[in-house]
Amino acid sequence: MRCPECDATENRVVDTRDSRGGRAVRRRRECAVCEVRFTTYEHVEERPLRIAKRDGSGEDFERSKLLRSITLACAKRPVTEGDIEAVVEAVEENLARTAGFEVTSSQIGEAVMQHLAPLDRVAYVRFASVYRNFQDIGEFQDMVHDLNAEERRQGSAMNQEELPL
Repeated sequence: MRCPECDATENRVVDTRDSRGGRAVRRRRECAVCEVRFTTYEHVEERPLRIAKRDGSGEDFERSKLLRSITLACAKRPVTEGDIEAVVEAVEENLARTAGFEVTSSQIGEAVMQHLAPLDRVAYVRFASVYRNFQDIGEFQDMVHDLNAEERRQGSAMNQEELPL
């Protein structure tokens, strides 16, 4: 590893930790020549994930696109950048675990909606309205109605009192 200050190759590892949920190793190094400390990351080189689009085309998965779409859905909502990063991480991890080399755009959209629904309902509706590409107001109203019905079911299930046996 070359020192970013003096370009020397002599250095030692000062500290090693897991990073990115165990998918990478973070190492703090100290240059033997100029004594500057710097950080390096070590990770397994993975095959790029391919996205099969609705129109039949394909492209490489780009984390920045996913982050941008979720950020847009969460605009002006009480959702922190940390929450958004957590959703992106969870979706990426889910795709890496369950998918092979190629996933469909619908798998990504469903995974995002699954993580957005409990986080913020408005962000969920915003994302779903773009993702599901509603053709008229009726389809949109049906989705909101289903969301409200599900929330009522969950609310009534939580308020149920357990009866002793």
